[in-house]
Amino acid sequence: MTSLAPLPAGRPQRIVYFGTPEMAVPPLEAVVAAGFDVALVVTRVDKRRGRGSDTAPSPVKAAAQRLLIPVSHRVADALDVGADLGVVVAFGQLIREPILEQLPMVNLHFSLLPRWRGAAPVERALLAGDVTTGVCLMQLDVGLDTGPILDVVEVPIGASQTADELRHVLVEIGSEQLVRNLAAGIGPATPQVGEVTYAAKLDPTEFEIDWSKPAVVIDRFVRLGVAWTTFRGKRLKVISASPVAGDEVVANFAGADPGVYTGSLRIGAGQGAIELHVVQPEGKPKMDAKSWANGIQPRLGEHVGTTNAEAQ
Repeated sequence: MTSLAPLPAGRPQRIVYFGTPEMAVPPLEAVVAAGFDVALVVTRVDKRRGRGSDTAPSPVKAAAQRLLIPVSHRVADALDVGADLGVVVAFGQLIREPILEQLPMVNLHFSLLPRWRGAAPVERALLAGDVTTGVCLMQLDVGLDTGPILDVVEVPIGASQTADELRHVLVEIGSEQLVRNLAAGIGPATPQVGEVTYAAKLDPTEFEIDWSKPAVVIDRFVRLGVAWTTFRGKRLKVISASPVAGDEVVANFAGADPGVYTGSLRIGAGQGAIELHVVQPEGKPKMDAKSWANGIQPRLGEHVGTTNAEAQ
């Protein structure tokens, strides 16, 4: 069993912050604004931008440079700055046992652990139709989001809330939660209890709409902000839409079969239909669905995209 370095008894004196994406920037800013001494930020290496040799820093690195905080891409450097705590938010890689034995760490995770351990907890909660999620502050250990819990805040998921909207709420709540716990002194921690589920990173193959699914399920994919289908051989991104119950799919066309255009900007699903609000045709900017339909003139009964049944 891993021998974790003990958490500081009171307010930490010196912190190392581990983070990478945009959602990890507000917690860093909140910790600095609250007066904590952030001695170092550790983040991923700069990524190549486009086809040239130019590189771009991670959002957390850019924020650290703006805040005049030293930055490293090596986890082991965290042991060289005299810190008594590491704070991890969406860092993107596991931290190994030898480091955790020397520097205690806490992790801000955007789910109600042990539900949705892993890389995409916000997206998986939305796709699963969860009605609540939350933010957990936990002590980091060598497992994937397996550490004991220090503090939990539950957050409801709105019926039409997008992934971006939910993420913004969680980050705002988590930033306040992190600062509050750091200021009050961390602990005690309690083991995770409940059914374990894993939030695997989203695969691009999941983003194509399967019209044989119920409308309420398709709606969840649309709310991720990455859903797409095809129409007349070209890709059509569905930016905003809403589910329509089966008994409301009356439009001008009676056969509201999966993937069939039924009129009134609606496409039939396995159950019910999806009403389009904002779309983005291939090679064109976003536009309201009415303007798209006025231009392309979809015919009643015309097929949109594919279904699993057709793929087989």
